[in-house]
Amino acid sequence: MEILSSKYINVNGSLLDLSVPCVMGILNITPDSFYAGSRMQTEAEITARAQQILDEGAGIIDIGAYSSRPNAENVSPHEEMERLRMGLEILRRTQPGAVMARMCVEEYGVAIINDIAAGEMDADMFRTVAELNVPYIMMHMQGTPQNMQQHPHYDNLLKEVFLYFAQKVQQLRDMGMKDIILDPGFGFGKTVEHNYELLAHLEE
Repeated sequence: MEILSSKYINVNGSLLDLSVPCVMGILNITPDSFYAGSRMQTEAEITARAQQILDEGAGIIDIGAYSSRPNAENVSPHEEMERLRMGLEILRRTQPGAVMARMCVEEYGVAIINDIAAGEMDADMFRTVAELNVPYIMMHMQGTPQNMQQHPHYDNLLKEVFLYFAQKVQQLRDMGMKDIILDPGFGFGKTVEHNYELLAHLEE
């Protein structure tokens, strides 16, 4: 059986080849992210972290304005957008060529939306990404960041994750979406054993 040699997504009019690994660096602009050392709050910190990500070979910068660590506090869309505006404004000035929901795409030319909740935390997410027609990363998460690690349980982990993605991919395809990336969500509503089971079946 012939295997396709390349898999591309359309990123702001350029084709990004995902047939080989592409590193995505995380730029957290939250005060309470998983790792305290990753929390960037000042312009100098944000600028330096973005440059570090690119210097180390990443092709994508993922800006995090909503902490998804276990038991993190929920923040309002207004607060999340204000954080994003600050971070994106700095990156637009300092990293105009870096690859970074509606405000981000329309105001700052963001190229990819990375949604940890696969539309579960915002009923308008699928409609919005379909309208914007940008690549969409959706992650599997059981529960919310506030409760996902309390008692994660699956009767059949792989079957449930596959079904979850199959239903959502079909919804997005029906809405005209083409560039969809699936993230199994290691550590998001998963035990260590669940993580290893997913890791062992990434090919599927």
